[in-house]
Amino acid sequence: MMSVAPDVLFREFFTSSPELFFIASAEGGLLLGSNALREVLGSAIDEGKALADLAHPDDRAALLEAWSQLEQADGPVSVRVRLRDAGGAYRWLSCNARRSPDRGAVFGSLQAAPDVAEKELKTLRIKARVLDAIAEHMDNIALWALDRNADCFYHDGKGLANAGLKRGQLVGVNWIELYGNEPGVDSVDIPSWFDGKVRCFRAESYGVYWEMQILPLRDESGEPGGGVLGVGLDVSQSKLVEGELRAQLEQIESQQRVIRELSTPIIEVWDGVLTLPMVGTVDSARTADVMDSLLSKIVEKQARYAILDLTGVEVVDTRVASHLIELVTAIRLLGADGIVAGIKPNVAQTMVALGLDLSQLNTQRNLRAALNYAIRSMTRAEAAARSGSPPAGGAPAT
Repeated sequence: MMSVAPDVLFREFFTSSPELFFIASAEGGLLLGSNALREVLGSAIDEGKALADLAHPDDRAALLEAWSQLEQADGPVSVRVRLRDAGGAYRWLSCNARRSPDRGAVFGSLQAAPDVAEKELKTLRIKARVLDAIAEHMDNIALWALDRNADCFYHDGKGLANAGLKRGQLVGVNWIELYGNEPGVDSVDIPSWFDGKVRCFRAESYGVYWEMQILPLRDESGEPGGGVLGVGLDVSQSKLVEGELRAQLEQIESQQRVIRELSTPIIEVWDGVLTLPMVGTVDSARTADVMDSLLSKIVEKQARYAILDLTGVEVVDTRVASHLIELVTAIRLLGADGIVAGIKPNVAQTMVALGLDLSQLNTQRNLRAALNYAIRSMTRAEAAARSGSPPAGGAPAT
């Protein structure tokens, strides 16, 4: 006849069972576990940790969802999760649990889930093959991985040959020490790569221009801080094309400057008389160039007359007409006389429609008339200067 109390026998059975039994609080904290479970989870039982705290970050939500279902469920609830074992690694386990009769605790067990582990292993093998394919066949890709001390433990990629490096050549090398004096790589900034953030930048190393991406890695237990994965894309050809395009743009800009200068030539037709023949369509940008060039030339040549020949201009807009009035005013402020010659009827209508004061605008029928006016005015001014009397008309002598 057995004299041992049933509760003692139950505890003996519970603790010595080869199954992974546990009792947890309603909130999920571990209260008691079998010796077999203790061997798997280590001190987590004694510390009263919750199963959710041991779950892989990607599985934690699923475990918490299953645990919340226990509050309404009368029967058991099952979920497959990765739990951190005593060695710090994650292993796939199937968790089966149900509420105690008084609903104040949770009874449960864990079982290995080899099918899930095999599936994960298969996934890892697929990922490894994909990574190997990238490294093997993409000519402009270089891959490397650094641990948290910046020691390289993975170095591969066909693009390494572009930099004169062999695949795997830098494995075991500390990158802070390696790139301490390397132009284009900020070795002081390498320690900041391990803050869990994604970084993108360009750098030149080993004579190659790289488009860099620094990606955070998890450690073997799935936690952040396992190092970084570096992906380098050789963009040297793009850099070369970019330089060629920039040179072409500079050449185009230079040609445009020459074209603008040729399209608005300032000619000194007489001592102190400048002409500016304008042909085609006059827009705001061209008028601004004309104003800058002509005013500078007036000062340089000490000109007394500047003739704007609009004979070849078919159309001007209201804004450009306003600029021409301003240009004539600016010429007068420099002590010269601005003459507008060859205005066509439609251009004249545009200028009148502006409602501007044109009473002070000196206009002549054509370039010949403007030249005659300027030469006669200068001749009278010079004669008056010799005789000591003021000229009868025209611009004052300067």
